[in-house]
Amino acid sequence: MQIDISVLEKLEKLSALKVDESKRDEIINQLSDIVAYVENLNELNTDGLDASFSTLSGGTPMRNDEIKDKSEISKEILSHAPQSEDDFFIVPAILE
Repeated sequence: MQIDISVLEKLEKLSALKVDESKRDEIINQLSDIVAYVENLNELNTDGLDASFSTLSGGTPMRNDEIKDKSEISKEILSHAPQSEDDFFIVPAILE
């Protein structure tokens, strides 16, 4: 894919950004380098690789989800609040 002024203008419109006239050539060159790098990656043969490749043998270690009732933590935190009610902080209204 070739990056030119028309592609840059489309990108400006999509991103709602305006590239300064003096920076256009520099941006086009940088975008062209990025696209060339990505196209270079397309040459890699990934046919034999699993889509969920991991460097960990046996996959990602998992843990059991365990419910822990630590209601004393919220009570301790709320005890320091200037005002609280029914396990909630009471704060001044910010909308009128």
